[in-house]
Amino acid sequence: MASMPETKKFAIEIFEGEDLLVDSLAKYVVDLSNKFTSKRGAFTVCLSGGSMIEYLRKLLESPYVDSIEWSKWQVFWLDERVVPKTHANSNYKLALDGLLSTVPIPPGNVYAINDTLSAEGAADDYETRLRELVSKGVITLSPTSGFPKFDLILLGMGPDGHVASLFPGHPLVHENKRWVAFIKDSPKPPPERITLTFPVINSCAYAALVVTGKDEADAVHSVLGKSENPVKLPAALVSPEGELKWFLDKDAASKL
Repeated sequence: MASMPETKKFAIEIFEGEDLLVDSLAKYVVDLSNKFTSKRGAFTVCLSGGSMIEYLRKLLESPYVDSIEWSKWQVFWLDERVVPKTHANSNYKLALDGLLSTVPIPPGNVYAINDTLSAEGAADDYETRLRELVSKGVITLSPTSGFPKFDLILLGMGPDGHVASLFPGHPLVHENKRWVAFIKDSPKPPPERITLTFPVINSCAYAALVVTGKDEADAVHSVLGKSENPVKLPAALVSPEGELKWFLDKDAASKL
């Protein structure tokens, strides 16, 4: 594992192999889970789809897993495809099959979208539910931004530099009022999705950006490499109030 210089809120770790990355990510998640459950009796975590769920599934093989108080987890979605929960493209189904069905998180602590609604309706409904959970004290509000402050947001990144369902050049990248927005013209199928907005992402206490593979190397370089004309890809806009940590394998970091 190689580490690059840290700033006040920013750290990068580069791993020789995926196993080492996953082990470090597991310890990171466990440490934060224990920190927040001890501090206030709950751990609010936002999941994304794709390979992130596979990485988290391997958390179950970690020697650290026995210390997790799963009953204190509150699980949300960073973004979700507007498809039935039983559909292969559903991030909820992916998480359920790969992680949630094997750990004792109470079903009432897992907040899936309402898949009977339109994209716009699902986004409105999810934001309403988040506001209700803020009023109940399950989710805290950032005193700085006024947006919900999740304990941990786990992000992946696409080869185009997108995070969540916030794509390069799309107007949603600049949304600054909504907590949850909808998209009907996603450049990556399926086209209809909901997503947390950047003000929410950037209000979190901790964010992890996990990127593996050579396909992502150019985008990683655009965001983290030295350039006279850096491209502001969506991933470059991830700047939490708390701490951001990049987990990169050597392929993703090959152009740094």
